[in-house]
Amino acid sequence: MRRRFPIAIYLVGLLAGRPAGRAFAETIDRIAVSVGIRVITETDLDREIRITALLNNQKPDFSPANKRVTAERMVDQALVRNEMQESRYLPPSAAETEAALQEEKIRYGNDAAYRRALAAYGVNEEELKARLAWQLMLVRFISLRFRPGIQITDEEIRKYFDEHMRAELMQAHPGQTPSVDDHRAGIEQTLIGQAADEQVEQWLKEARRRIHIQYHGEAFQ
Repeated sequence: MRRRFPIAIYLVGLLAGRPAGRAFAETIDRIAVSVGIRVITETDLDREIRITALLNNQKPDFSPANKRVTAERMVDQALVRNEMQESRYLPPSAAETEAALQEEKIRYGNDAAYRRALAAYGVNEEELKARLAWQLMLVRFISLRFRPGIQITDEEIRKYFDEHMRAELMQAHPGQTPSVDDHRAGIEQTLIGQAADEQVEQWLKEARRRIHIQYHGEAFQ
């Protein structure tokens, strides 16, 4: 599956599937995907689509194709959550989650507009807070699990500068000679992020091979 955006953005979601025992208690909620002992139900899938649309300011897409894409993302989320639980990554504090929620509210301008948006998308505030907490956990997971060992060479920094920045800088500042040193720190962080994304992609592929994943076709109609 080819992705054109950072893995953290791809993986951000509301829920990554619940333990199988809970699904059987909710007999009216069909299972969409089984991921080891976890299940992703149709309700989970619907909620994920709604909250993603809310945060992206888009119309919810419940087409079979988007349901499948969403389910694929939620499978990867489940694999990450398994790793987090095994390695005992600490969740964000209540204060961190509340700060993220307040930042999200700002883009609506006022509380009334924020409440109207939640109602329009069929999302409640606790679900939104769960999504934001997951996002904070995911960023922490990638930063601690994949980024520390990445080393970027001077050659890689210069190559990125020459291929992606030099021409644009020369056009924006005629008569000036752009220097890679002025942009070194930013380029290094960009390359570290790209390398971490590649490592996460490879880790997910390996994790998928180690666990039984079953899709239930009737949930994607």
